[in-house]
Amino acid sequence: MTNYGTIPTSSSGPVNVEFISRAKDVLKEGLAARRPWKEMFNFHSFNLPSGFSDAISRIKTNFSFFQTNYAIIVLVIVFLSLLWHPISLIVFIVLMAVWLFLYFLRDEPLVIFGRLISDRVVLIVLSVLSLALLLFTGATSNILISLAVGVFVVLIHALIRKTDDLFLDEEGAGFLRSAPSS
Repeated sequence: MTNYGTIPTSSSGPVNVEFISRAKDVLKEGLAARRPWKEMFNFHSFNLPSGFSDAISRIKTNFSFFQTNYAIIVLVIVFLSLLWHPISLIVFIVLMAVWLFLYFLRDEPLVIFGRLISDRVVLIVLSVLSLALLLFTGATSNILISLAVGVFVVLIHALIRKTDDLFLDEEGAGFLRSAPSS
């Protein structure tokens, strides 16, 4: 019996499907840490802080609470600034893939040469590597200006967004205990 018109199947098909399915689940879980945009931009929750200690407390609390949203905002601003620099944009997209696999989509701790690498070290190394590679693409001023704009936007939001209506989880509540009281 011959199999002349058949398409050969590989045995790694289900493994690839499983990996993609797991990656989608992890990505969804990571984006689940994002707070609703409606909650972030609730205009009834905006006013100026009463003093310096209130301003610092708001910035710390809002940064802890809206951390994923702030990262998305800064990444979108950097992405938009790179639209006019195609090589930088390609490097940015490759770096995003590296971030996904080494930081966001990992189920197990990273081990290199038998040593456990903490998430903080991975975050710092990937941040420095990303900034260095993007700066070498020739879009230095665009990147630095877009990062400054992103940080400015995040700081302004964190400063003027009241924190009394935020439902903080245990991690955020622990963070608040170390913040100065107003």
